[in-house]
Amino acid sequence: MRLLVTGAGGQLGSDLLRVLAGTGHEVTGLTRAECDVTDPAAVEKAVADVRPDMVLNAAAYTAVDAAETDEDAALLLNGEGPANLARVCALHGGGVVHVSTDYVFDGTASRPYEPDDPTGPRSAYGRTKLAGERAVRELLPERSWVVRTAWVYGETGGNFVKTMARLESQKDTLEVVDDQRGSPTWSRDLAAGLVALAERPPRPGVYHCTNSGDTTWYGLTRAIFAELGADPDRVRPTTTDRFPRPAPRPAYSVLSDAAWRRAGLPPLRPWRDALHAAFADIGGVLRSP
Repeated sequence: MRLLVTGAGGQLGSDLLRVLAGTGHEVTGLTRAECDVTDPAAVEKAVADVRPDMVLNAAAYTAVDAAETDEDAALLLNGEGPANLARVCALHGGGVVHVSTDYVFDGTASRPYEPDDPTGPRSAYGRTKLAGERAVRELLPERSWVVRTAWVYGETGGNFVKTMARLESQKDTLEVVDDQRGSPTWSRDLAAGLVALAERPPRPGVYHCTNSGDTTWYGLTRAIFAELGADPDRVRPTTTDRFPRPAPRPAYSVLSDAAWRRAGLPPLRPWRDALHAAFADIGGVLRSP
């Protein structure tokens, strides 16, 4: 296959390139500097040059809190960018795998969200990601796949796991919220899932893909401390209202992978196993200040 990875310099994009290395596919990875998806001419040139069978779109505005005061910029990258990719692929052929987020839901559920559950984003970030989902599905209905994920961490860039690993070395105890629940997801595992979808595309539509199982940020931090060889009891539970943020966080972000599994796609391993594997593989990076 000819595959084009946009946002190739980011956390997920860089892991997509790692997973794709040695697969035998013809892979082109473009960073934002090389292909700004918000620029229709740049997208047109990239797709015309590569002629991909599939575009894996990992380009995104992910500064959740900043989006509250910069929604126009977030919408440009999260909404118009995917729309540009879908429009161009509609003309040139090829499909689009677009990555979205748990933030499109309101976070009030008490059981894992299914892909067709009603959306209701409570943040600017969630609204812009939902706009991107809708654009891709409307503009390229027969050749597009939206994949929602959550709580992603990995080798490239900043993330929660790196932050907690750094704080472990700086603080005697750490208070972490215990009333937000989701599924921590290693970007390497997510990338492998996306590649599997691109290689054996199921029916076009919306799917969910996270490491399996769920926990809270408090539970995740205790697991991080355990991987560091630190005492998990140094982590203390607290509540969201003790740490107000500009963007509201979903209280419940668990995404059901039932549709993913029904489509014959490989389910991702349990989140705790993935975290252990990540520390074994890239622990030096995760522990870096």
